[in-house]
Amino acid sequence: MPVRDNVEIGLNRFARRGYDLDEVSIVPSRRTRDHDDVSTAWQIDAFRFDIPLVTSPSDAVVSPATAVAVGQAGGLGVLNAEGLWARYDDPTDVLRRLRQAAGPDSGPPTALLQEVYAEPVKADLIAARIKEMRESGVTTAVRVSPQHTVSLAPTVLAAGVDLLVIQGTIVSAEHVTTTGEALNLKEFIADLDVPVIVGGAADYQTALHLMRTGAAGVIVGVGADSWSTADAVMGIRVPLASAIADAAAARRDYLDETGGRYVHVIANGRIETSGAIARALACGADAVQLGEPLRVAAEAPGGGVWWDSVAAHPRLPRGGTSAPVEPRGSLADVLNGSAESADGRTNLFGALRRTMAKTGYQNLKEFQRVDLVLGGNGAAVAGPGHLVG
Repeated sequence: MPVRDNVEIGLNRFARRGYDLDEVSIVPSRRTRDHDDVSTAWQIDAFRFDIPLVTSPSDAVVSPATAVAVGQAGGLGVLNAEGLWARYDDPTDVLRRLRQAAGPDSGPPTALLQEVYAEPVKADLIAARIKEMRESGVTTAVRVSPQHTVSLAPTVLAAGVDLLVIQGTIVSAEHVTTTGEALNLKEFIADLDVPVIVGGAADYQTALHLMRTGAAGVIVGVGADSWSTADAVMGIRVPLASAIADAAAARRDYLDETGGRYVHVIANGRIETSGAIARALACGADAVQLGEPLRVAAEAPGGGVWWDSVAAHPRLPRGGTSAPVEPRGSLADVLNGSAESADGRTNLFGALRRTMAKTGYQNLKEFQRVDLVLGGNGAAVAGPGHLVG
């Protein structure tokens, strides 16, 4: 297990020191290369992708059509099997209501989100959406919450999904309950013929336990973007750079433990610019999960408004909503096209290729060995793939 500095915060009470992505910088090496010779491809199980992108399962940015567009652009689009497309035959009017309720400085009110998400999930709609995505020829993936995995998984699997994503704010391999039967992830995954991505995990031990369930990928982080209220509501905050490094250490230990089984680490948190994407991968992630940055795409179903999937929780909403923004181009432009401004919000993965070229790395596995430094606090440069404090 990785050892991290403990800081005494009071008499005999200690806390581990952690670092966010914006505290970490990438250090160029002695070598550079042409960006056309750089590959951002990655592969999970039998599925290969040109860019290390897994979308957040937010209805604000992912519809069946945009999931297909993400797949055609080289990423993995994840549709929420408990979202609006699984509740309404045609959610167009619902999305219009949400956009119209957003003001110039605020997003749609929580009460309205809770109202539209009170409509029951319908199994036939889940199957229809998966069929729509499958017919396009892209890799299909849907997200279910841990609470509804047992009830919804048969429908999802029967519809022929390629990858199943079991995602909540926090997911553990061992959930203790005194009411009902808890989901046993290891037994559940062992009975499936499709690869499973699970998360989120926040530390080394949880990541390692989730890897031992047989998951093909582990999501690290609690998805806390700039509008998240998880810290204010629950007191939970995960310094993502440290969490990724911990999970990468768990991945390495699990690889040794199993004699070669590699589990992918997918970073999920405040990753909102191309620079943050590069930092997350440099810390050890294999891919990133993006939501809010995709709302600037013209195809985003939320029309520039953002809300996380937990913003509509019926009892404890903990995701903020954003005011609408103007489109910055097509989804292809946002992911791979030319950037029209210097804010790191467009051509996200084109910028990643440039970063890799400037630091001399040809592929993502090599790039995970890049040197890192903590800026602004007098820290020394770390060794390959490690942080220093």
